[in-house]
Amino acid sequence: MNSGDSWTCPHCNQPTTITTPNIDSICHFVGIDDARIKGGSEIGYRGTVIACPNISCKELSFSLQLKNSYMQYGRKYECEDVLKSWQLLPDSKAKPQPSYIPKQITQDYTEACRIKDLSPKASATLARRCLQGMIRDFWNINVKSGKLSDEITELEDKLTQNEWDAIDAVRSVGNIGAHMEKDVNLIIDVEPEEAELLIQLIEDMFQDWYVVRHDREVRQKKLVALAKAKQEARKKK
Repeated sequence: MNSGDSWTCPHCNQPTTITTPNIDSICHFVGIDDARIKGGSEIGYRGTVIACPNISCKELSFSLQLKNSYMQYGRKYECEDVLKSWQLLPDSKAKPQPSYIPKQITQDYTEACRIKDLSPKASATLARRCLQGMIRDFWNINVKSGKLSDEITELEDKLTQNEWDAIDAVRSVGNIGAHMEKDVNLIIDVEPEEAELLIQLIEDMFQDWYVVRHDREVRQKKLVALAKAKQEARKKK
C-alpha cells in the first residue's frame, strides 16, 4: 500500500484514496546472519499503519508483511512477493454490519473472517452457522429435524436457482468442518480462498436480505408519514 492508492477502511467500510499524511510504512531487514525462510532468501518485514481520512472515523489500521529480500550493489531490497501477511488492527477484514442484524450472527461472521487464514475449515463452519442463523431469523424457518439441509429445502421456492445453489454450497463446504468423515483418515481441506468465497456470500446475504428490507421499510414509513402530513395540511385549509 502506497500513497495515492485506493483503499477501503476496514473500520467504517468507506472507500478513499490514501495520501502521505495518512500512511506510514517502513521496511526492516532481519539483521541475523543467514536468517532465512526454509528454501528461500534472506528476509525482511514491512509494517504499514494507515489512519482513515474519513473525519467521522479516523481509526488506525496496522498490517505486517513478511518478505524475501535481495542484495544489489551492496544494498538490500525487499522483494515484491509477500511470503506471509497479518492484519493486526483491526484483527480481521470483517466489514461493519448494521445493528439490526442479530448480534450472534454478526459475531459468527466476524469470527469467520478473523480465523479465515489460520483455519479455513473452522471459518467455513462459522459461515455455515451464519447461514443457518439467517435462515431461521430472516425467513422464520424452523423444521422439526433441526437440520440445515431441511431448512434450505424449505427455501427452494423462495429464491432463484443460483441463490439456492450458492446457499446449499455454504452448507456443503461448512459440513467439512462441522462433521467428521466416516473414514477418519480421509482429510478434505478447505483453502483460504474457498473460505473467503463463503464469507463473501454471507456478506451478500446481509445486503440482499437485511439491508434491502430495512431500507425498504424506512422508505415505506417515510411515505406513510408524508401522506399523513399532507392530510393534516389539507385539514388546516
